[in-house]
Amino acid sequence: MNKTIRFGAYLREVDIKQRPISYALLSQRIAPDGSFNMQLRGIDTYRLLRSCLGIRLRDQLKAVVPLAGYLVLFQLLILKQNVADAWVIGGGLLSVIVGLMLFMEGLKVGLMPFSETIGNTLSSRGRLSTVLYVIFLLGVGAAFAEPAIGALQAAGASVDVRKAPYHHALLNDWALALVLVIGLGVGLAAVLGALRILQGWSLRPLIYLTVIPTLAITVYCMRDPALRPIVGLAWDCGATAIGPVAAPLALALGIGMAGAAGKGRSSLSGFGIISLASILPVLGVLVLAMILAETASPEEIIAAAAARTQDGSDAWYATVPSHGILLGIRAILPLVLFLYCIQRYLLREKIPHRRTTGFGIGLAVLGLIVFNVGLSYGLNRLGGQSAGLAPATFTHMAEIPASPLYTFTIGIGIAALFAWFLGFGATMAEPALNALGQTVENLTNGALRKTTLMKTIAFGVAAGIAIGVIKIIFAIPLGWLLLPGYLLALLLTIVSSEEYVAVAWDSAGVTTGPVTMPLALTMGLGLGDGVGALEGFGILALASLCPILAVLGAGLRTRWKIRKRHAADAEFLEGEQTTLDLA
Repeated sequence: MNKTIRFGAYLREVDIKQRPISYALLSQRIAPDGSFNMQLRGIDTYRLLRSCLGIRLRDQLKAVVPLAGYLVLFQLLILKQNVADAWVIGGGLLSVIVGLMLFMEGLKVGLMPFSETIGNTLSSRGRLSTVLYVIFLLGVGAAFAEPAIGALQAAGASVDVRKAPYHHALLNDWALALVLVIGLGVGLAAVLGALRILQGWSLRPLIYLTVIPTLAITVYCMRDPALRPIVGLAWDCGATAIGPVAAPLALALGIGMAGAAGKGRSSLSGFGIISLASILPVLGVLVLAMILAETASPEEIIAAAAARTQDGSDAWYATVPSHGILLGIRAILPLVLFLYCIQRYLLREKIPHRRTTGFGIGLAVLGLIVFNVGLSYGLNRLGGQSAGLAPATFTHMAEIPASPLYTFTIGIGIAALFAWFLGFGATMAEPALNALGQTVENLTNGALRKTTLMKTIAFGVAAGIAIGVIKIIFAIPLGWLLLPGYLLALLLTIVSSEEYVAVAWDSAGVTTGPVTMPLALTMGLGLGDGVGALEGFGILALASLCPILAVLGAGLRTRWKIRKRHAADAEFLEGEQTTLDLA
């Protein structure tokens, strides 16, 4: 019995090499507008969906399974500890794989096309003031919906108030102000990014105008012993301001606005919002810390914390929903409803391909719910065991009576290598990075391959996390690493092409998502406790800096190779011409 199915734009881009069954079914039935109606038997429907989702499933298996296997082997062979709750962790890992598969398919089918359409329509029909106002509200809402901010606060509340009073106050008494400042930073970044796209500005000046003042205030805070611990928290807030939902939406909106404005000088002119959104929140948190320092003394903060502990009052961050289902709904639906209201009531446009868009959004919500549940019970639990016990390789831990397991030098080397491989594997599994890689490959027609770009960025994240581990163990001030690193990034930005600048700086905002962030935080706080450090923040900041350097360096290396090849070709042609002249 035939079954009528309307797919809309679900499979507009079908690769004949990867999806031969889909191509054969669809090649003769695509309408001029990109949608199509077709009569399919049940077996055809099954083959079509299997062909579409099978690619996603294999991609996620390649990303998650090696990371999980590495963590298990490290715990068994290096730490010589059994994996607790193995069956629960196994089920959680399966949920992570399935959730990532569904989420990525939902992004491609529903969320990103929907956002790109709104960006295109909003830019072409709305007044500039209206466009900027809507973009600002969307940026603020995206920051408030980001669950990583709540997780950052929950992890940071373990810092001893007597050692870092301002740090503790920001995460408790001033927690709502902290999130508001982060939201305002993301909103302002979205406005600047939109202006850049609509006016055709280069991204470089905006990077200089935001990074240089942020570095200057960082130096000021580093000189104040009371504010010094805030530097790591502030830069980590910037690393987590854009999450797995907000990043793809920002990309899609930027691409849509660039297409409508028609002022982009390259295929990647829609980039830049994410990069600014990872810098301005840092500036906001540092300024907020300076205001806090002028408002309350360390003694007053310590006394207030003691009183709060006695009366049993809860910190604000404790009210943030932690259940995977609530996180999945909270991260997507408010933003989608906001975009729907813009499309329906402000622009007065109908939703194109409503069934397809609705199907994709539902798939993304379901995928993120399954992913968050699996992350809590699987990958985070497994990574937390290994990362939390990693200090036992070089120092004593009560959980492992035989620790330290190795000499100090060998143990530190093992911990750094563990951090490197953990960072690489976790980054390859990040949903936002997958979306970024796929978008870049599509916009450049394959010139920048998704796999190559993801590996380059993952290499940078891995290096940043390993450096962060060394920083915590040897108590190296974070500013000593951030200042030269960002100065080098600014120098590389000057000599790099606009395409690589956009991709490199945007990669800083998508690498520390729901997979990398909790694992890096767990490792940082565990190492901080193991070596008696003041706090374990700063790893995420370095994990955002090093991908910028890695992508810019890869771009310069590619340009050098192209010039070398052209020079060799020119020399060869000149030699051939000389031979012909002599003949």
